Amino acid sequence: MTGAAGYFAYLRKRSPAALAYRRFWLYPHLCRELSGRVLDVGCGIGDFLRYRPGTVGADVDSEAVAWCRGLGLDARPMQPDRLPFGDAEFDGAVLDNVLEHLASPAALLSEIRRVLRATGTLLVGVPGRRGHLADPDHKVFYDEAALRAVVGQAGFSCRRIIHMPFHSGFLEPRLRQYCLYGTFRSHGA
Repeated sequence: MTGAAGYFAYLRKRSPAALAYRRFWLYPHLCRELSGRVLDVGCGIGDFLRYRPGTVGADVDSEAVAWCRGLGLDARPMQPDRLPFGDAEFDGAVLDNVLEHLASPAALLSEIRRVLRATGTLLVGVPGRRGHLADPDHKVFYDEAALRAVVGQAGFSCRRIIHMPFHSGFLEPRLRQYCLYGTFRSHGA
């Protein structure tokens, strides 16, 4: 979600196997955690938008937004740490492989909290060790404790941690696609 030149091209290099994994394993599991109107922050090339109809995307990369719109998807340009939506517009928000790109995610998490309804769900996905090391733009590595802490400091309580494709201490340092997902709600919700 850096908006740097070449990032759109990097996203387009996603393999057919990676797309199949997302469509047939990852997204069906993640969508169980979401309901209502959902915002995909850092929507990239729109894989989640295509999978879950009615989802709205936002990205700082203008090429990614144009690509999504060309596919007929609802994607909006955003400024770093500023979402182009009003207060409490969404029932859910997704940050799938975005948080690790930000040295300080507090402002973006605050913005997400602003656009979520009081009972909204925030779904955050971060790469495991191998995936984190695979991208030189990754700034912060998150294990379970670090993910809970940084999202908790933004006013969210962790409801559930999900390891994908499944919990495995063996795969986490070896499989680039291995990710950790957390579902969060605003404190008190």
